[in-house]
Amino acid sequence: MTVTAGAETGPGPSRRQRRATRLSRWDIRFSPYAYIAPFFLLFAAFGLFPILYTLYASLFRWRLLDTGHQYVGLRNYRLLFVDDRFWNAMYNTVGMFVVATIPQLLVAMWIANLLNRRLRARTALRMGVLLPNITSVAAVGIVFGLLFADRYGLINWLLSSAHLPIVEWRLHHWSGWAAISTMVDWRWTGYNALIYLAAMQAIPRDLFESAALDGASRWRQFWQITVPMIRPTILFTVIISTIGGMQLFTEPFLFAYGQSRGGAGNEFQTISMYIYQTTFERNFDVGLGSAMSWLLFLVILILAMVNFLLVRRSVKGEAR
Repeated sequence: MTVTAGAETGPGPSRRQRRATRLSRWDIRFSPYAYIAPFFLLFAAFGLFPILYTLYASLFRWRLLDTGHQYVGLRNYRLLFVDDRFWNAMYNTVGMFVVATIPQLLVAMWIANLLNRRLRARTALRMGVLLPNITSVAAVGIVFGLLFADRYGLINWLLSSAHLPIVEWRLHHWSGWAAISTMVDWRWTGYNALIYLAAMQAIPRDLFESAALDGASRWRQFWQITVPMIRPTILFTVIISTIGGMQLFTEPFLFAYGQSRGGAGNEFQTISMYIYQTTFERNFDVGLGSAMSWLLFLVILILAMVNFLLVRRSVKGEAR
């Protein structure tokens, strides 16, 4: 008996099956975009729009108390380049960033290396180093402001007890930077230590065991194995610390007892404090404050790009 071709094939898929197949195909294609859409919507509303609106405002002579706005082009930017207070604020910002970041990351790496060992109550210690970071920054600022008080502060009491001259912390660049950097380091060192600890735990233990068999000390293992292996993480923390350090506001603001001038002679006024003072306190100049915000944004972007290139170069060097 001859069987014709296609006689054993069943009927085609029904309309319901075709619809289900189409929906499944759409789900695979468009679901990832739907899942990440809320982030981009929130970023567009609270991130991208303020950035673009600030750029628009920086091109106008715009005061909060005035009803009209006058287009002035790049005049606000030209004013900033000859503004001594702007460069003083930028100098203070960069200085405090350097003074705070380098000790912070070094101490964080040392703490992470200790927590990476077999210690008793390791979980409690790892949770403990994060406590300063979850403490209210307002509380931190108030407490450290009292610790570094000129007359009755604990630090000056310790100095006088050791027969050393007391320091007027809010009257000098170096003293204000040191006090604020101490506050920043106390709050963020544990956070960076946990990031380093996570990177260290991803290093294969065989490398350390082999180095120990070859007679390498812990110090040598740290510098020749741990540090090179976590180099991308180190540069990541440098980028994050750069962004946070250049936007420093709350700590110096509270250290100055809520005054945006940052000391009697602007000794520790950061660029964020100067933006706040210019826009909302002194001149209510939205245009000039927006121009400063954009210059600060460009400085942070340049520094982040430099660190990104360093990360990229480091990864390529390790791959070779």
